[in-house]
Amino acid sequence: MKRLFAAAGLVTLLAAPAFAAKDSVTLGMQLEPPNLDPTGGAAAAIREVDYLNVFEGLTRIDESLNPHPLLADSWTLSPDGLVYTFKLHPGVKFHDGAAFDCSVVKFSYERAVAPDSTNAQKGYFEPIAKTECPDPNTAVITLKRPTGRFLYLMGLSDSVMISPASAAGNKTNPVGTGPFRFVKWVKGDRVELTRNDSYWGKAPALKTVTFRFVADPTAAAAAVMAGDLDAFPNYPAPETLDQLRADKRFTVAVGTSSGKVIMSLNNARKPFDDVRVRRALAYAIDRKALIDALGSGGTPIGSHYVPGDAAYVDLSNTYPYDPAKAKALLAEAGVKPGFTMTLRLPPPAYARRGGEVIAAMLEQVGITVKMENIEWAQWLDQVFGKATNFDATIINHVEARDLDLYARDFYYFNYKSDAYKAIYAKYIAAADPQEQIALAQQLQRQLAADEPAVYLYAAARTSVWSAKLRGMWVNGPIPANDMAAVSWAD
Repeated sequence: MKRLFAAAGLVTLLAAPAFAAKDSVTLGMQLEPPNLDPTGGAAAAIREVDYLNVFEGLTRIDESLNPHPLLADSWTLSPDGLVYTFKLHPGVKFHDGAAFDCSVVKFSYERAVAPDSTNAQKGYFEPIAKTECPDPNTAVITLKRPTGRFLYLMGLSDSVMISPASAAGNKTNPVGTGPFRFVKWVKGDRVELTRNDSYWGKAPALKTVTFRFVADPTAAAAAVMAGDLDAFPNYPAPETLDQLRADKRFTVAVGTSSGKVIMSLNNARKPFDDVRVRRALAYAIDRKALIDALGSGGTPIGSHYVPGDAAYVDLSNTYPYDPAKAKALLAEAGVKPGFTMTLRLPPPAYARRGGEVIAAMLEQVGITVKMENIEWAQWLDQVFGKATNFDATIINHVEARDLDLYARDFYYFNYKSDAYKAIYAKYIAAADPQEQIALAQQLQRQLAADEPAVYLYAAARTSVWSAKLRGMWVNGPIPANDMAAVSWAD
């Protein structure tokens, strides 16, 4: 009898894990991040792994792009629009036990604008004149001039809080205040996170989150179908979506994003320094046909902004598909039939598949396109970093409301416009929301007139995940995979 009882107990123990609630998720990503510090580079893949998971800022952005309290519980603004007083959440600790307080805010913002800063968005912090700490839980930030978008900018990934104790190692061993801790990064394969059991906010339901990197779209589809991946935000194999929709194991979600897929042009290189040539390229590309050919969804655009945002103005018909007009402008600019340009293409399918479609369209107006497929690290170094070794590239700019790119003294497409900078200066100073909208629309129209890049389409965000998964973002207003509210259905 004792032996039978023991055996029954063993069966119970062995069966127990089968009834335990599932508490892990494996997500697929096509691109592996170059590092894991969101203040240490421009790649969206960095943010998709650790923004809002490992790292947090004073504010956070919701799916409508509105700022909300995060590490700052509240704030006040002086009547002149220059002084923000933030009340910080007390008792917050970094994953290594270091305290979060006003000294960290001061360090993080001063580090962002330091001469050796690798922050891709230094301009976010340029308006800050000084940060003062009257007590550990109060940060007083004085601006050089009113900046109506300040709270929004401080909620983006480049503005996360960084501890002085761990700043130097964040690219390979990220240490933040978020709901998940970094465990390990197996280069070429995955990043693993685990629940932060000392988290200052609401504890996440998930115990572990793994980001697995699958560059090939066919392999990504196979991994999803096999159940090796629980979710694949920004799913790269649109040709398999109908099959997935018909399978009750999966949810296929098509939402919006802030991504603008553009054919960036090197405005400093002939003949792309001539606006007639840039406009000709815009007339030569049938945006609707391009979207249909790619099969991943999207909406044609005519400037660097996406539909759905209050400031959006529809300029998609500024350069309607007109090969004859394109040929006439090229001839007027002295570009003869047979001109060859190089299109450098990073790995994502929208770039490489899109490059093939665009090359065929440009061939129809007398332009020969030489396509060069390059790896992501090469693109970041040679195109984005050096900004000289390219004619054109196709890239998805995923940050929301990133009109600042065109006002910078240096950015990889080498666009220079005093008129644009003058409008932008008014835009960032505007405090009234309606004035901000009007100025943002002026900026969009200026870009459409100058056409420093060929604006192709606003990218849809197509994701696939297990039908039992809850809390995944449908829309992608910012590059992030926020896992704090994700759970499995009972």
